[in-house]
Amino acid sequence: MTVLLTQNLTANDAATPAAAATHRPIEGSVHSWDLSTGVDGPGSRFVTFLSGCPLTCLYCHNPDTWKMRNGKRTAADEIVAEAAKYTRFIEAAGGGATISGGEPLLQPVFAGELLHRFKYELGLHTALDTSGFLGVRATDALLRDVDLVLLDIKSWDRATYKHVTGRPLQPTLDFAHRLADLGKNVWVRFVLVPGLTDDPANIEGVAAFAGSLGNVSRVDVLPFHKLGEAKWQALGKTFTLHDTPSPTPEEVASAKAIFESHGLTAV
Repeated sequence: MTVLLTQNLTANDAATPAAAATHRPIEGSVHSWDLSTGVDGPGSRFVTFLSGCPLTCLYCHNPDTWKMRNGKRTAADEIVAEAAKYTRFIEAAGGGATISGGEPLLQPVFAGELLHRFKYELGLHTALDTSGFLGVRATDALLRDVDLVLLDIKSWDRATYKHVTGRPLQPTLDFAHRLADLGKNVWVRFVLVPGLTDDPANIEGVAAFAGSLGNVSRVDVLPFHKLGEAKWQALGKTFTLHDTPSPTPEEVASAKAIFESHGLTAV
């Protein structure tokens, strides 16, 4: 006998937003999928990496996700079926499903379809990993299906942010305020890059902003690394941070202390 997971669905919940809008199979450009633990949200997670990103971060470890055309055209049905193979393991490990990239909000209909189906068909905790730059593309319906937002705030200093990403900071801040108004649980992620984002005043700015929102339950201080440099070389791109060292444990601890001084949990 087949048992359907309903989770008290209403008639409107049963039809995914994308399916209701298009009445056809939903496809998107997918770079890859993977199972991860501890870096893409709580517990062990099924992570779908979508292709395409409007940012060109100097320290990006997946520059091969920047172009949507380089991804594989994939049906949402295929991704959901793949995730379904691991639901028992994921649930036992206190995990869920994360949509990452690239930038998933470059494909908001496809991302929304996956989030909705992960949540209601598979009963999984859902997370959206985003820079927030395209936050205006996230509909309220999409955000209702998100349990956790992993929000990258790459710098507080505007000039540094533009240098690091090629884009302005303000859309990310606007999206953060919207998430706070909606009461969404947020983990802020901040990459500590020596000589680039490690100025104490820069860290203080991010920390004060995150602390003021009221909905940031955790801050991940991520030490800069060069694990993606080989991908840059393979793509014929210049990795300008080749000579930049990783931060020392003491430097990471100092950055965490600044976030903690604003009442935040930093890991």
